[in-house]
Amino acid sequence: MRYNPKFVLGDLTEMRRIVDENPFATMISDTPDGLVASHYAMMLDPERDDLTIVAHVGRPDERLHGLGERELLVIFAGPHGYISPSWYGDGTQVPTWNYSAVHLAGVPVLLSDAENLRALDRLVQHFERHNPEPRLMWEPPNDPAAIEQLATGTVGFRLTPTRVSAKRKMSQNKPADLVERVIAELQGDGPFAHPQLAAEMRRVHPAAGE
Repeated sequence: MRYNPKFVLGDLTEMRRIVDENPFATMISDTPDGLVASHYAMMLDPERDDLTIVAHVGRPDERLHGLGERELLVIFAGPHGYISPSWYGDGTQVPTWNYSAVHLAGVPVLLSDAENLRALDRLVQHFERHNPEPRLMWEPPNDPAAIEQLATGTVGFRLTPTRVSAKRKMSQNKPADLVERVIAELQGDGPFAHPQLAAEMRRVHPAAGE
């Protein structure tokens, strides 16, 4: 991403939060046959406190990307949305897009079959914990043998990034009164309402007295 000091996100805790809350990522590889992109759910490695991620791909995507052979770029996109110039009132203004994103790049390490199974189990638990009646991998009516067989169709990997780029563009270049107006519009019921983006903006711009 283009560097802009106004929008740089360097806080590790916030980067981890964005990754955790927006797990459906885009992975990009520069292969001998050209650029390749895929989309998969990924999660932070629960055994680490950095930006190491654990994920899996369905075969033959591991060959398509050359996993373990070259650098992989993984992009996590947080809340984002259109910001109308009409929200700014009088004066010359242009439309823009507010967003947050975390880019992680590095050479992934392939997981063993046993590690891949544990990673798949954790991924299922990660999402099913929100379900009032969670459906977990190793619990009935699932057959453990069938689960292990299905898992052979996937390849797990761990990526500890050697390059990190993160940006959070949330109207930091606007005066406080305009920021409040944008947040109010995003919290409203107009065509571009986006309460999640409004909440993300509020993290960057705490209300007076907070």
